[in-house]
Amino acid sequence: MSASLPRDDRGLAGPQYAQRDPVALAGIGTAVALYPIVRRQGEARAVGFIASRTLEAATIYVGIVSLMSIVTLRQAGAGAGALATAQGLAAQYRWSFFFAQSFIPAINGVLLGSLLYQSRLVPRWLPTLGFVGAFLLVASWLAILAGAIEAISPVAAVAALPIAVWEFSLGVYLTFWGFRASPIIAGL
Repeated sequence: MSASLPRDDRGLAGPQYAQRDPVALAGIGTAVALYPIVRRQGEARAVGFIASRTLEAATIYVGIVSLMSIVTLRQAGAGAGALATAQGLAAQYRWSFFFAQSFIPAINGVLLGSLLYQSRLVPRWLPTLGFVGAFLLVASWLAILAGAIEAISPVAAVAALPIAVWEFSLGVYLTFWGFRASPIIAGL
């Protein structure tokens, strides 16, 4: 690696990372949209789900800002003094990504999954998939922290798959079939 950041007029990949903006906002939106329904099952968990989604979005934005700051340093042709700053920003991005895309989705899965499992608003296999995914994601997260596996590895990818399938499957199920009849949605 060179001793300074070379000037780069192309902007690197920074704008591509800004595409996560809608994902972050959509996460908060889904939590807020589900709140009136799931709060009837457990208000504290429903509020916790909104808080967890908001924290996830904020952490995603921290990562975006870190990468955009590196792009700004490169575009400005910052010298050798900026190299340490850029490396620090890159480390901040890695850690924010690690938390926002690994640990916090497990918390989301447990909070929303427990509300949906208890209320039976969806088939029980869906929240169960969320629980399994959350467990595997946290186990993988702890293994990465302990140095037992790499953050980017086949094991980490397989561990993340169930939580991704849970979120996708839940969205598809609710889009096509909606909630099952339940006393907690009566009168809505």
